[in-house]
Amino acid sequence: MQGEPPSYITLQIFSIVNQNLSAGEILTALICGGIIVVLILCSAIISSSENAFFSLSISDKEALSEEKSRASSSVQYLLSHPKSLLATILIANTFVNIAIVMLSTIVISVLFNFGDNHLIAFLIEVILVTFILVLFGEVMPKIYASQNNVRVAKFVALPMFTLNKVLYPLVYLLVKSTSIIDKRITKKGHVLSVDELTHAIDITAEEDTPKEEKIILKSIVNFGNTSVTQIMRQRPDISALSQTLHFNEVKTKITEWGYSRMPVYDDNLDNITGVLYIKDLLPKLQESDEYQWQQLVRRPYFVPESKKIDDLLKEFQSKRVHLAIVVDEFGGTSGIVSMEDILEEIFGEINDEFDEDETYYSRINQNTYVFEAKMLINDMCRFMEVDTEVFEEVRNEADTVGGMLLEISGELPEQEQIIPFKQFRFHIESVDKRRIRRVKVEILNEEEQA
Repeated sequence: MQGEPPSYITLQIFSIVNQNLSAGEILTALICGGIIVVLILCSAIISSSENAFFSLSISDKEALSEEKSRASSSVQYLLSHPKSLLATILIANTFVNIAIVMLSTIVISVLFNFGDNHLIAFLIEVILVTFILVLFGEVMPKIYASQNNVRVAKFVALPMFTLNKVLYPLVYLLVKSTSIIDKRITKKGHVLSVDELTHAIDITAEEDTPKEEKIILKSIVNFGNTSVTQIMRQRPDISALSQTLHFNEVKTKITEWGYSRMPVYDDNLDNITGVLYIKDLLPKLQESDEYQWQQLVRRPYFVPESKKIDDLLKEFQSKRVHLAIVVDEFGGTSGIVSMEDILEEIFGEINDEFDEDETYYSRINQNTYVFEAKMLINDMCRFMEVDTEVFEEVRNEADTVGGMLLEISGELPEQEQIIPFKQFRFHIESVDKRRIRRVKVEILNEEEQA
C-alpha cells in the first residue's frame, strides 16, 4: 500500500465499511460512541486539572484562601497534598484512556471489516484514535487550563477531591512506592554545604578572575541563609512620618529625606499604620495645608525577623511591593527592609543619582579600616573581603558592628579601648553614653598576632 495516492486509500476505506449493519450493531456502536465522547470529556477535565493546580501563583493561592467556598477549600486541600493529587490525576487518566481504547476497538470492529487491509487498520485503530485522544483529551484542555488556571482549578476541585477519596488505596500505594524510590536516590546523592560551595568557588576560580565576581558568587551561595535582620535598616535609622503631621510638614520631610517610600506611624514606631508612596503624592502637591494626605497611605507589609531574604524576594515579586516592616516576636518594629537592600546583598552597594554620599567606612591601608558602628556586620565583612562565618560564634543576635562588640566585651567599652578577636583588633574611636559610634579595625598578620 506504501506510495499509493490519497484517492486510492479513500476508496479502500469506503470498501471496508460494513454496509449491512444490524439494529443491534448500530445500537452497540452508538452507545459505545456516546460513552467514548463522555470519557474524552472526562480525560480533558482530568488533564486540565494538572496544569490548573500546578500553575497557580502564590497570589492566586492567597486569593483562594480568602474565599469561603467548598471549591476553594478543596483546592487548598489538594495543593497541600501535591503527591497525592498528582497520583490521583495519573491513575484516573490511565483508567479513562484504557476505557476509551477498549470501547473504540469495539466500535471500529463493528463499523469496519479490514480483512487484509493492515495499513488502513493501523491508521484508524492507532493513529486516528491516538490523535483524537491527544488533541481533545490532552493538548487543548491543558492550553485552556494554563490561560484560565484559577477558574479551571475551582471547577475541577470537587471532582478531583472525590476521585482522590475514591482512588485512595491506589493513590496510597503509588505515593508510598515513589517515596521509597526518592529516599534511595537521595541517599546516593551528596548535598553540598554552603561552606563546601564557597570553598569550591575559591579553588575553581582562575587567577585572573575579578574579585567582584567571586564576591557576587559567594553572596549568591549565602543568599538563602541570610535573614532580614542581617540586612535591614535598624529602628534608630528609620525615617518615618507621623500621621498627625500637616501636609506642608510632610512635604518638607519628604524633600529633606529624599525617599520614594516612607512608613507612617500612629503615636510611635511600634504602631506603623501604612506606607506612603511619594508617587501617589505628586498629583496633590498643589493642595493646601489642610489636605488629608493620610488617605493616600497604603497597607504595610510585615515580615518576621527570621524571614530569609530569598523567600522575601519571591514575596516582593508576587505581591509587587518593595518595602517591608520587620517586626520582632512581640510585634514591635525592629527595622525596615527594601528590595534594594536584598539586591545589595548580592551586588554590593547600589547608589542612584539621588543618593547622598554617606560615608560609613574608610580604608586607611591594606589591612586597616574605619567603620561606623551602626554598619551591618555583613557589609563590614564584604568591604574587608572576609567570610561572615568568622564572627558567627560571638555575634549572637547582633547585626551591627557595634552590637557585636558589645557582645564580645559584655559592657559598653570606653573610648580608645582595644578589643581583640582572632586576627582582628577593634579600636574604639568614638562612643557616647548609650552606644558605640565609630571603630577602627585592623587585620593582623601572623607575626602581629603572636
